[in-house]
Amino acid sequence: QVQLVESGGGLVQPGGSLRLSCVASRSIFNINYMAWYRQAPGKEREFCAHINADGSNYYAASVKGRFTISRDNAKNTIYLQMEHLKPEDTAVYYCYADPPGVGGAWGQGTQVTVSS
Repeated sequence: QVQLVESGGGLVQPGGSLRLSCVASRSIFNINYMAWYRQAPGKEREFCAHINADGSNYYAASVKGRFTISRDNAKNTIYLQMEHLKPEDTAVYYCYADPPGVGGAWGQGTQVTVSS
């Protein structure tokens, strides 16, 4: 199994930026699928972005062009750089990892609030 800890959330004004981090308890070298999801109040959890072990990535249409996902295998960490934030980006952001053979794992989440 793997434990995930997110950080970097906070309160930011519309148009601002934040960088979220997700640190894993073990090496992520062989974890092909790692992703960020988010859940706004009263809504279901939704996909934001994922990154594969080879660095290829995919984004939801709602964040494409504004968010960038990256990974640093040496630090067992993935990141989500968020630019041009909008009020509708307000949510709890969750990290997800799918290590081979042991099933997926979620972090505890970090709150992002976009408000003036």
